[in-house]
Amino acid sequence: MDIHFENRRIVVTGAARGIGQGIARAFAERGGTVFACDLLADELAALARSVAPARGGRIETRAVDLTDGQAVAGFVAEAGADGPVDVLVTVAGGVRGQVPRPIEAVDEDSWRAIYDANVMTAFHAAKAVVPGMKAAGRGRIVTISSGAGLRPSMTGIQSYCSSKHAVVGLSRQLAHELGPFGITVNSIAPGFLRTSPDYERQWDGYGPAGQQALVERIAMRRLGQPEDIAWATLFLASDYASWITGQVLPVSGNPFP
Repeated sequence: MDIHFENRRIVVTGAARGIGQGIARAFAERGGTVFACDLLADELAALARSVAPARGGRIETRAVDLTDGQAVAGFVAEAGADGPVDVLVTVAGGVRGQVPRPIEAVDEDSWRAIYDANVMTAFHAAKAVVPGMKAAGRGRIVTISSGAGLRPSMTGIQSYCSSKHAVVGLSRQLAHELGPFGITVNSIAPGFLRTSPDYERQWDGYGPAGQQALVERIAMRRLGQPEDIAWATLFLASDYASWITGQVLPVSGNPFP
């Protein structure tokens, strides 16, 4: 099975670090023309310098506020200037530096900040790419949700858990809506990865005994790496997955999410 993306345009949101960076790198190394965006301009620049595109691939990076619908629409228009976007991967999200609190102590601004980061970013990106995909009669959308979209969250943050459930719901509803246009929509639900300062703090908070216990609860007895998520994304974005839509694929090292 030779998965490659020559002459395909791929948009990856939240690409500055971790999972998004691994996904952007994997597409560029397999011939894709990758448009990678994030708010973290310095880390995007480092990504652009470190990628080794192959098979005619290349990578373009832009600093974009993905909670701003107009900014996202402008970025997608640039990415699709020479033809419609073929693949969208929405990775942007996270806990926005928040920590678990009792529900009665959660203020509305904190709640909305996490929903904006996880749900609105995916909504804006999908809304922007779909017209071009419809016109082309084809397209792939892959959302990066979380195991927290299938069960309670290890973070203990109510808005994070419910927002990831919302990403799963959005993916399934879009799959139903867009299937007649040749567009598939699937979601990948990663297990715990140490891919950002927030998740490093979470990992550190477990302490050595808690860290060991977490790893021992994983069937594969290791934490995931960005590449583990990238490989699954490449498959769902490829022609080999043309009859798979509305599915949530846990990539967690476990036989369960």
